[in-house]
Amino acid sequence: MAGKLNFGSELGDIVSEEAAKPSALEVRNLYKSYATPNGPLAVLCGVDMEVAPGEAVAVIGASGVGKSTLLHVLGALDTPDSGQVFVAGEDPFAVDEDRRAVLRNRKIGFVFQFHHLLPEFSAVENVAMPLWVGQRDQSEALALARRVLDELGMEPRAWARPDTLSGGERQRVALARALVSSPALLLADEPTGNLDAATARMVYGRMVALARDRKTALVVATHDMELAVQADRVLRLRDGRLGPA
Repeated sequence: MAGKLNFGSELGDIVSEEAAKPSALEVRNLYKSYATPNGPLAVLCGVDMEVAPGEAVAVIGASGVGKSTLLHVLGALDTPDSGQVFVAGEDPFAVDEDRRAVLRNRKIGFVFQFHHLLPEFSAVENVAMPLWVGQRDQSEALALARRVLDELGMEPRAWARPDTLSGGERQRVALARALVSSPALLLADEPTGNLDAATARMVYGRMVALARDRKTALVVATHDMELAVQADRVLRLRDGRLGPA
């Protein structure tokens, strides 16, 4: 029949398009070791993982097991001995340092245990900093920064200096800074380690919710199992490998 719609074909095209989209994060056979006086110390021993856009994955493990090392390699802050890391389909270790810096600025957000806010700048200026580094217009960057601060309930404190903010407020500003570029991947290394229990639950919950809403993949390293279970998956790093918790 002329003009008949082929819904089966259209559905197949949609499924094929979705399948062709890269994962937000894909890690293949990742190895990392450090030199010591007693020889190489293996930290990551064949790590494989995949995280979809909007998925939250918590990585738990004993202190010193290598959770921070894993996040630093995933975020291209440290170089693996071998293996591959793909962030939104791009391998940061297959490009030169200039392109790697652009990828970190635009596709990867970081939240650390210590907020690392610049004390001479206001909250909104700290949040806008990655956009300014990426050559975004100053007023546009500030508007975007205020929008993310508002999502975190921090817009009324936008022009406050870090030394006037509470610990939880500073960490929410740090989270806003990590999200302002709409990264494909958000990495959080013990982001609530310096907060009291109630504030930690609030910050962690907002981080997971915002990552899901923005379709940003989240990988968070934490020692707190009560917080970890709020993620979609919990993985344990043990003997250099990731496995079910």
